[in-house]
Amino acid sequence: MLLCGGLLTLLASALAFPPEGLPLDSEWEAWKTAHKKEYNGLGEEALRRSIWEKNMQLIEAHNQEYELGMHSYELAMNHLGDMTPEEVVEKMTGLQVPLVREANSTFIPDYSEELPKAIDYRKLGYVTPVRNQGSCGSCWAFSSVGALEGQLMKTQGKLLSLSPQNLVDCVKENDGCGGGYMINAFKYVKKNGGIDSEEAYPYVGEDQSCAYNKTGKAAEIRGFKEVPEGSEKALQAAVAKFGPISVGIDASLGTFFQYRRGVYYDRDCDKDNINHAVLVVGYGATPKGKKYWIVKNSWGEDWGDKGYILMARNRNNACGIANLASFPIMSPPEGA
Repeated sequence: MLLCGGLLTLLASALAFPPEGLPLDSEWEAWKTAHKKEYNGLGEEALRRSIWEKNMQLIEAHNQEYELGMHSYELAMNHLGDMTPEEVVEKMTGLQVPLVREANSTFIPDYSEELPKAIDYRKLGYVTPVRNQGSCGSCWAFSSVGALEGQLMKTQGKLLSLSPQNLVDCVKENDGCGGGYMINAFKYVKKNGGIDSEEAYPYVGEDQSCAYNKTGKAAEIRGFKEVPEGSEKALQAAVAKFGPISVGIDASLGTFFQYRRGVYYDRDCDKDNINHAVLVVGYGATPKGKKYWIVKNSWGEDWGDKGYILMARNRNNACGIANLASFPIMSPPEGA
């Protein structure tokens, strides 16, 4: 009974926002300065501050519950704090889920093979620095590029940042900053005969005319594979055998866009409503046995744990992480 009463008291204090002693005005001003926020008049600022305060409430309440062992992850205020979940989905996602899956492109794992208990391709040099897509629905391009970069390292031993802008501008089956699908990006790279490097074709976060130039080509592929829909076991096999894998997830919850650290699991995350493309760069488990996927996002290093999130693994395909997984097939250089 004491535990229950203590819990209620703690939750009540968390929801009685602002917490005692918190200088909210100075917190707001410091946050605006840190993230270079400017607003068009007092009306807009008042609206944004109201949203920011609600997000602060959610963070404070959640973290109080985290301290009580009710969650496996923490939240923190970040550069998205003045946006609603709906705005984040509209401006910061962009995955378009196809109505029909590709035929004859399914990756068939060998389930008899023993897989590593953990793998982190960041430590193996397969992963380029975290980038920020900005207010362009180009997550699909960053996810695709991440998988391509991993294959370039695996097959040719070169870690090189490739160009998401090349994909945004040139993949006609997608809608650029309006959204897209990773398989369409892989098809373009194959048909086009390559993709430019980031240096040759830098990211601007806006739709432009296609300006691909083969003199800047940094990688090419011979095909792609899709992971069997909904199978985390197959996804683990693909990650272990090939490297970083493009995936889609539901990123529509406030707990996702305010994630800070820990193993993310929210029972409201909808595996049937995936809307954001990210990159699985490994997997593992905590000392307490909580299994996770290591996921690279494209919302900058200010988001999450330096741009990454650990997402629950083998918990009934949480957030739909295994529903739309795919990767390119790259050949080693001739003579290798």
